Amino acid sequence: MNGGTLALVGATGGAGTTRTAVEMGATLARAGRSVAILDAAVATQGLATHVEGRIGDDVTAVMTGDAALGDALYDADLDAPGRIAFCPAHAPFERLARAKTPESARAFETAVADAATRFDHVLLDVPPVAANQSVAALATAERRALVAPATRRGRDLLPRQQGRLRDLGAPETAVVATRADAEGAITLPDADYGIPEASTDAQVPTALDPSSALAPAVAQATEGLLDIDLDLTFPDPGMLDRFN
Repeated sequence: MNGGTLALVGATGGAGTTRTAVEMGATLARAGRSVAILDAAVATQGLATHVEGRIGDDVTAVMTGDAALGDALYDADLDAPGRIAFCPAHAPFERLARAKTPESARAFETAVADAATRFDHVLLDVPPVAANQSVAALATAERRALVAPATRRGRDLLPRQQGRLRDLGAPETAVVATRADAEGAITLPDADYGIPEASTDAQVPTALDPSSALAPAVAQATEGLLDIDLDLTFPDPGMLDRFN
């Protein structure tokens, strides 16, 4: 099965990388695939907000050798034939500090490789590259996509991250523009895919609803970024071309 490991890398803070990973995971689950989402953004810990119930062991415990990957995976209870398992960051400051060492970064690479043997796809939620765990995510990922909001800030900071990925020998394979239909949104010249802004009252993940504007756009991006065919259907076939 094609797909492998995809790192979704924020071009700036607040780009929507975590939400994009969750929506892509839901899209894969809707198509009957299994997917693990691992959090490399250990400072912001955004993926933890999508885990229901108590979080015990987390990705930083895996990175520091305090837990095995299986102990830090939390299945999402979604109405879909596939499976999503989150490996969030949810830790005290002391462990967060230990998780930023080069040794912990290598342990993260091992965890990603382990996840790739258990799941059809592995998605990595990666912040703007400035720490060891982000570099490790880039090094181990088979594919990399830069995620940038369709704003002036996104446009201005995107080249910086593109340059950083090239410096690391891990250039992006595509650029995803988020909030592509928001009021005041601008065109990102390098964007390969555009994902619309979900309404504030939309259920997350929104992509499980095939009638939403988000669902076909996320499906198109997911198929392109992973080089797969999910064979999903939507009420309006023309919606897939809206953000080309």
